[in-house]
Amino acid sequence: MIKHLAAYSNVLAAAVLLTGCQTAYYGAMESVGVHKREIMVDRVKDARDAQSDAKEEFKDALTLFSEVVNFDGGDLEKTYSKLSKAFERSEKEAAAVQGRIDNVESVARALFKEWRGELKQYSNENLRRESKRQFEATEEQYEQLMDTMRSAAETMDPVLAAFRDQVLFLKHNLNSRAIASIQTETARVEEDVARLIREMEASIAEADAFIKDLGVL
Repeated sequence: MIKHLAAYSNVLAAAVLLTGCQTAYYGAMESVGVHKREIMVDRVKDARDAQSDAKEEFKDALTLFSEVVNFDGGDLEKTYSKLSKAFERSEKEAAAVQGRIDNVESVARALFKEWRGELKQYSNENLRRESKRQFEATEEQYEQLMDTMRSAAETMDPVLAAFRDQVLFLKHNLNSRAIASIQTETARVEEDVARLIREMEASIAEADAFIKDLGVL
């Protein structure tokens, strides 16, 4: 979390509640020495961590799914309950990822708008040119990061859909015939999860590179 946030949380919360506006939030943060660049880095870290958590949750859910399709006696109701809870956790983590990415986009829009406007304020042409070069390089890297993050997030949808289908089917058919019916889906689910993990890992690496290049680790 941003290091100054705890000390000024009441002020910031009041500003947001009164105005309901991100502009007021960023203004309040800047008034206590926390600038959009820092907020952006912090939110990229949050998005990266959310994707890492989601990746692990989906891996755990796949393990439980495999246990279900290989079920060989025991308490099927209990097995179903474990899978259902794993699906709910995966769904929650997926929503968290989407929310974190949206937060990154929100502060990025504000940061780049401000930076673009401030380029016009330079009187020294050399400094203006260098700042513009940095602006364009940062914006380009940001766009690449967003493309990677969105692509990774989209891979969660087919996995969630498959897990949801299996959980619902088992809920309605808690018997050995139901297990046999979903076994044919195992390979497809495993393939989807493997792709999801690859996409998540690529996105996490992209986020790390973006944070490093901004000079804040």
